[in-house]
Amino acid sequence: MAENLEALRGYVHFLREREGVRQIKLTRAAREGLVKLVGARRAPGNDPVEVGTRVPSRPTPPGTAGTAVPTTKTVIAGAAIPPQPRPVSNERIDVTGATKVEQLAHLNERAQACQKCPHLVARRHTVVFGVGDPDAQLMFVGEGPGEDEDLKGEPFVGKAGQLLTKMIAAMGLAREQVYIANIVKCRPDMPPGVPGNRKPTREEMDTCVPYLRAQIDIIKPRALVALGATAIEGLVGATGAMGALRGKFLDYRGVPVMPTYHPSYLLRNQSTAEKRKVWEDLLKVMEKLELPINEKQRGYFLAK
Repeated sequence: MAENLEALRGYVHFLREREGVRQIKLTRAAREGLVKLVGARRAPGNDPVEVGTRVPSRPTPPGTAGTAVPTTKTVIAGAAIPPQPRPVSNERIDVTGATKVEQLAHLNERAQACQKCPHLVARRHTVVFGVGDPDAQLMFVGEGPGEDEDLKGEPFVGKAGQLLTKMIAAMGLAREQVYIANIVKCRPDMPPGVPGNRKPTREEMDTCVPYLRAQIDIIKPRALVALGATAIEGLVGATGAMGALRGKFLDYRGVPVMPTYHPSYLLRNQSTAEKRKVWEDLLKVMEKLELPINEKQRGYFLAK
């Protein structure tokens, strides 16, 4: 049952985050199956399950023992209601080296040889470790490699990556001055012949995130920008809709974390209002880092 729910969450995430679908209608058979899954998970001690659609109310028939399925409500894929942090992996990877460059090189060697997820190892072309300045004040964290990144071995090199580079430049920085990495280092595998990318599972994130944590420990950035809901979940365990999470600093072991939309979201939603939301998040990061901000930058994407 847990596998079914995880698969459903992943599919809903794919439709929403990658395909831009905002409403999902289920067939009668699918709704009935969903009700059974949700009802089973609402046993004592279990949290409610959220799957990105509406769950119809099914009151318990008179004289029948048991608990009624919850009344109709809109729920968020992969999030609790209200959103609650989930436990995240605390595994630590020890690295050697006298300098940050040497430590990152040693960590990279370990990541390249990692075999912990055999299904990902079998499909990957490269391990996409990370790129940027080892002394960066600012670090961007994404979800995981896509097809372009898997082939090139560098994070954020596709269309979303090109937009991220422009966002960094708008902050008055160069891509080489920041550090860019992902929650998972291998591209989440898709079935043969199926295009696109999928969200990493929680097991995949928990298995791989110690490499990211080690990167952060080595680099010691003054601020982190988490690009998308998966990055937030992998870093601090917070789940929920990005609209509710973005714009407010969270904390990762004393380092401020700014959640904002993934660049792929802006590629699908190119309204000035949505661009302004992301830019306001980045302005807060610039202020946190005490970077210079001119009036032109403050006015980006404001209505004329």
